[in-house]
Amino acid sequence: ADISFLFSGLIGRSWAMVFAAGGLKVKLYDIAQQQLTSALESIRKQMKELEESGFLKGTLSVEQQLALISISTDLKAAVEGATFIQECTPENLELKKKIFSQLDLIVGDNVILSSSTSCLLPSKLFTGLKHVKQCIVSHPVNPPYFVPLVEIVPHPETDPSTTERTYVLMKKIGQSPVKINREIEGFVLNRLQYAVISEAWRLVGEGVVSPTDLDVVMSDGLGMRYAFIGPLETMHLNAEGISNYCERYREGMRCVLNTFGPVPEFSGEIEQKINQAMCEKIPAVPKVLDTRRKWRDECLAGLAKLKKEMKSD
Repeated sequence: ADISFLFSGLIGRSWAMVFAAGGLKVKLYDIAQQQLTSALESIRKQMKELEESGFLKGTLSVEQQLALISISTDLKAAVEGATFIQECTPENLELKKKIFSQLDLIVGDNVILSSSTSCLLPSKLFTGLKHVKQCIVSHPVNPPYFVPLVEIVPHPETDPSTTERTYVLMKKIGQSPVKINREIEGFVLNRLQYAVISEAWRLVGEGVVSPTDLDVVMSDGLGMRYAFIGPLETMHLNAEGISNYCERYREGMRCVLNTFGPVPEFSGEIEQKINQAMCEKIPAVPKVLDTRRKWRDECLAGLAKLKKEMKSD
């Protein structure tokens, strides 16, 4: 199967690396040749670094994986022969709709049209397309090369076979797909993430804890176990099963939850306070941020390797 990725930014490049690691032919499309050339150079550099550190995915060598990736500035040529097309443009509804309307005119009836959107609903992206049954959202987690989750979100008219084929494909390349049964604002990952961010913001704003200590609560507390099990299994294991947990803690949970405040504005004095604390720890300049992101990715790669080893044991 040939896979096409539309636009070669950060997500498009990372997706291409994931699929090439899975042994699939990949075509990267963008409107500028220089953008594609830079993308290939970036992919080559990243793969070499991953190989040297022992974190390169798949069984193929760097050169074998790179040989699977081709580029094109012609949309029709880029998607010719593809069975799965993943759009990776910025989070702009009109831009994405324009791309899918163009694809709708040139693809056949067996091609899956997928979007990497993190928050735009399928009904807003795909409604009115003649190939709507072949349309789906495949939302990765940044960076998808190191974080395997993919949320598969169908349009109300998406054919079940499209969902299943997408799920099987993601499993084949080593990702961890989950099927979202119906579209909902934020899908699942961002709804959970925003709930945490919202309460974190309130706790800092009310002076309960400092921004840096708040992050320690997650990184050295909740995040430690959430790296391996989710909140529902955590409940299950922290008592004699879910029912026992609810029996023990439901009143306490309800009491705490009833004290949660309104949705924050994410601006003003609290934003300045949190920004100052984060910038003292990690100055918001490109070089420093890139270094920290590289460290983050190395940590994620090591964690992914550990999880894989533990599962095999």
